[in-house]
Amino acid sequence: MDQIVNAVCLHTAARHEVPLQAVEVELLYDEQYSFSAEVWVHGRSRFLIEANLKEAIARYVLDEYGRQVSSSQIALDVEDEMWADIHPE
Repeated sequence: MDQIVNAVCLHTAARHEVPLQAVEVELLYDEQYSFSAEVWVHGRSRFLIEANLKEAIARYVLDEYGRQVSSSQIALDVEDEMWADIHPE
């Protein structure tokens, strides 16, 4: 879960050209709406959908591990907390 939060924070900070400290993230899961996150940038709230989360994770994996993955390879799941699994194609 921490790596997903890190991925969303880093991705959001880069996209909005703000310092990392200006970004806060809360991961969400709802059976009806699936995976999402509420993100605050300088106190302004916005919601990210599952596709946005996968985009952030893919960028994180590329930047941190040098491995290019597509969103179709990323599976999100939740038990006690949210986690992501990357499947080879």
